[in-house]
Amino acid sequence: MNVIVSDRRDINIEDILALYRANKWSSAEKPIELYNALTNSHALFSAWDNDKLIGIGNAISDGHLVVYYPHLLVHPNYQGKGIGQMIMEKMQEKYGHFHMQMLTADSKAIDFYKKIGFARAGHTEPMWIYKGEEH
Repeated sequence: MNVIVSDRRDINIEDILALYRANKWSSAEKPIELYNALTNSHALFSAWDNDKLIGIGNAISDGHLVVYYPHLLVHPNYQGKGIGQMIMEKMQEKYGHFHMQMLTADSKAIDFYKKIGFARAGHTEPMWIYKGEEH
């Protein structure tokens, strides 16, 4: 395995959809919106095993104070190998000095995010209007 994490944005939509479908994320059902959301994010990092897209993470930010990490996913065949952590390290290089870094983690990802330094935000309660079904 030869994994490279980069900030390239010239990712093929079919590669993105294959990764999202492998993880059973409902956003794959909106391919154009997903592609545009990722490629227009404030930051987009992708992980590659040679020419295969195996992980992706993006950030939405005001560029100065606050960043939100909406997506971080790794192909199921590559999970547990440190790829998500490599993507988050790249995010931390860019946003680690920001006043507020936010994300929403479901039950399977909570331990991962705690391990890399995230904690529940005081007494806050996550809230959303959500069109997906996987959470």
